[in-house]
Amino acid sequence: MTLTTVSQNKAHGGIQGVYRHASQETKTEMTFSVFVPAHDAGAKLPVVWYLSGLTCTPANVTEKGEFRAACAELGLIFVAPDTSPRGDGVPGDPNNAYDFGLGAGFYVDATQEPFAKNYRMWSYVTEELPSVVAASFPIDPRRQSIMGHSMGGHGALTVALRNPDRYRAASAFAPIVAPSQVPWGEKALGGYLGADKAAWRKHDAVALIEDGARLSDLLVDVGDADQFLAQQLRPELLKAACEKANIPLLLRKQDGYDHSYYFISTFMGDHLRWHAARLGR
Repeated sequence: MTLTTVSQNKAHGGIQGVYRHASQETKTEMTFSVFVPAHDAGAKLPVVWYLSGLTCTPANVTEKGEFRAACAELGLIFVAPDTSPRGDGVPGDPNNAYDFGLGAGFYVDATQEPFAKNYRMWSYVTEELPSVVAASFPIDPRRQSIMGHSMGGHGALTVALRNPDRYRAASAFAPIVAPSQVPWGEKALGGYLGADKAAWRKHDAVALIEDGARLSDLLVDVGDADQFLAQQLRPELLKAACEKANIPLLLRKQDGYDHSYYFISTFMGDHLRWHAARLGR
């Protein structure tokens, strides 16, 4: 797999890079960012995958996430994929809405036309991109974890629940925990996967837990001033599912914080330290 380097900058002693490659899954060029902290020659480092939310590209967290200082301190590689395929001929929302299509892949493999050809974000973030990253960066595949925000929080939780032997930890900022039960998710899952709601369950964290998926524990932060909290995020549904399944969940409601990267950047260091404790050093 050939990578094109878009940019590289030294930061906190390490290298923040942005890269592009031709994806076999999405049939488009895909861009992603990687921060590699300073490390001894030949060392293999734990990796944290970060899945972004609606409308985002890898630039949002790379420029505003404030993760590099903690990653440099903790020795963590930080990888941020894009949120959807992009390019000429890639279909978007028919009404140009922000919550479907471009920038809103919802981390599923679409089965419905005209999206099935390109919108294969589940396979991209769980199979293709990990192979690309493993071939080009000094990751330790035995020490991986995943986190995300909003739509990406949904993605991180579902990816971790369906791959418990791969990821040692999962956390989320303001995740869409039950997309089958909220407007964003109903639109996206219906549009990408069709009307059969049974097919939606494997992309719904609450449904996965109800159906037997398990993790050792979870960390979730939400802001109590988040404008999407009551209608779209519904963290109380995750709390109830985890309580019933005996999954330890640290659910923190942060006073006065909204849905933005001001919120994410404030608690990013907490999350990365939580991941590092589970990834080992």
